[in-house]
Amino acid sequence: MEKSPYRGPTRRGFLAGSAFPVAPAQPGRRPPNFLYLHSHDTGRYIQPYGSGVATPNLQRLAGGGVLFRQAFNAAPTCSPSRAALLTGQCPHSSGMLGLAHRGFSLNDYRQHIIHTLRGAGYESVLAGIQHVARDPKMIGYDRILSARSNRAADVAPAAADYLLRRPRQPFWLTVGFFETHREFPEPGQAEDARYCRPAPTVPDTPETRRDMAAFRASARIMDEAAGRVLAALEQSGLAEDTLVIYTTDHGIAFPAMKCNLTDHGTGVALIMRGPGGFTGGKVCDAMLSHIDLFPTICELAGAGKPAWLQGRSILPVIRGERTEIDSEVFAEVNYHAAYEPMRSVRTRRWKYIRRFDGRTRPVLPNCDDGLSKDIWLRYGWRERPVEAEQLFDLVFDPGETRNLAASPEHRRTLDDMRGRLDRWMRATGDPLLHGPVKAPAGAVVNDPDGVSPREAVHPAA
Repeated sequence: MEKSPYRGPTRRGFLAGSAFPVAPAQPGRRPPNFLYLHSHDTGRYIQPYGSGVATPNLQRLAGGGVLFRQAFNAAPTCSPSRAALLTGQCPHSSGMLGLAHRGFSLNDYRQHIIHTLRGAGYESVLAGIQHVARDPKMIGYDRILSARSNRAADVAPAAADYLLRRPRQPFWLTVGFFETHREFPEPGQAEDARYCRPAPTVPDTPETRRDMAAFRASARIMDEAAGRVLAALEQSGLAEDTLVIYTTDHGIAFPAMKCNLTDHGTGVALIMRGPGGFTGGKVCDAMLSHIDLFPTICELAGAGKPAWLQGRSILPVIRGERTEIDSEVFAEVNYHAAYEPMRSVRTRRWKYIRRFDGRTRPVLPNCDDGLSKDIWLRYGWRERPVEAEQLFDLVFDPGETRNLAASPEHRRTLDDMRGRLDRWMRATGDPLLHGPVKAPAGAVVNDPDGVSPREAVHPAA
């Protein structure tokens, strides 16, 4: 196996702008409130990550908190990603193998974080999209705020009103926006397609520029709504006692991004601001997974950590006691619009992806329709081969475009990454070890040989 100077922890740069150690929360201080603010299909395409997509309110949040530059989901698909964060487990352990609105669900909704926090005295409140249950009442929130839709413009006022009424503390408030999911709005004056850079996986054409301009318009709407909620938090006088957690589920809805296990799909924005050391405009480069947030929240809330948790608290990194908590992170796909079983493991240096369906052509329904997809289809995407195994060197190939799995020079690294993935699959009881993953009764899916997720669905086999 090749040795890399980038593998393993180093202190330099993990909390830029911060002197070590970070002071812990004050003894005797009451547990913080939690504002879990999340958007749809945003990846890291927002201003705090250097993107040309203007999000000034999220930039201000990062300027007062901690920006995590190496945060990853446990699944680059909507419901499984959220379920992983909210249960602290990989999707095949929590049972969320596909999309909630298509008939998939958690094995046990009592594993949702709100039930652990309720035992520590927290009120749980939902505003907007949740995407882990077909009916939000299944989850068990204490309160579900009324809004006309899950669009940011409707959700933000409901959440702001709740905060301005100075709710009983402590609370867990989920605020979920439909944006930046497709379909995107028409670009406004602030989003001139002539000056937009397309998504990194597609060519630079008038169509792809217009597609990205529309995404930018959606991000503007999302950011304005986030700003309204954050302003209400300040006006209520609760900001000092509230940990804000902003994140998204997965990469943006463009070809080879959302629903893919490259960093284009698994890399997520994560900004945290509030009690526990999440202040000061710091940048953290420690690699972490969404499943690490549940145990972190338990530690901050003074709640017991359930036995099912598979992640680790990130507080040792925030306190300066450690530079890394994860030497590897895992992700998976089972069902999105169609069945496409894949697994991946990522280290600092390497990414390994394995497909389990035996297909040699892409599953096109798992890419949302749009102008950028149309370009790929026009040039023969349907006939392009897919590879059963992929190995990428993330130092010399950060875009993950050169597959090294067949290279004799990298055989030891390939064997090492295969072993890491196999051990994780066994340790978590991955159903793929025993053959194709079965969907629950009543779930509906698309034909993997189709083209669009809008085509007719059928009961999963």
